[in-house]
Amino acid sequence: MTTEEEVVVAAVVAAPAIGVQTGHHSHAHLVFPNLLDTLRSLLSIIVISLFVLTFVVQPFRIPSESMERTLLVGDFLLVNKQVYGPPGAWRWLLPYEPVERGDVIVFHFPLDPSDHVVKRVVGVPGDRIRLQNGVVCVNGQKQNEPFAIFEGTYQDNFRDQFPARLYTDPGVDTRWWLLMRQDVKNGELVVPPGMYFVLGDNRNHSRDSRYWGFVPRANVVGLPFLI
Repeated sequence: MTTEEEVVVAAVVAAPAIGVQTGHHSHAHLVFPNLLDTLRSLLSIIVISLFVLTFVVQPFRIPSESMERTLLVGDFLLVNKQVYGPPGAWRWLLPYEPVERGDVIVFHFPLDPSDHVVKRVVGVPGDRIRLQNGVVCVNGQKQNEPFAIFEGTYQDNFRDQFPARLYTDPGVDTRWWLLMRQDVKNGELVVPPGMYFVLGDNRNHSRDSRYWGFVPRANVVGLPFLI
């Protein structure tokens, strides 16, 4: 064997084989977060959750039959609280929309702001509202409302011939009855600025604007987007 071959063989023998341990043992180390890091993570989650629930979305549950069959008793809703954001410096960036006729909205009940209610917007500011035999007329035009249902019930002229001249239903809020008469023109209820007239889709089983009045713009919480 030549000197050059001996050098090559010696180098191969000296080099450790790949994958063969050389006598040193490697150990895997598990790093656990300390208490401070854990608390920081939990605090971040809580802050983000509160922000989302306060300013972006909020869950609600349907408590009554007034919106059947669009919404059923016990349905859970996620409500977009930003869609109706007020106009301002951020309007060019955020997709704010006006409240429109036909929208299903969640709002603070005018007679008890701690309670949340869901109804459909039938009249926006300036609209003239009238019901004839339960059929909604807006600005003199009968509305095509495929979502509205009329289940059998007792006769109620105040409910079906709105705005009625006579106080015939004990469920009508007395204060609303007095105020409503000021906004009735030629047999039609005129929706004032900053107000909305709302009805339940289950027309014969819904306590709505006919019974307690308009919904102020400030009471509107948002638009349901997930059921």
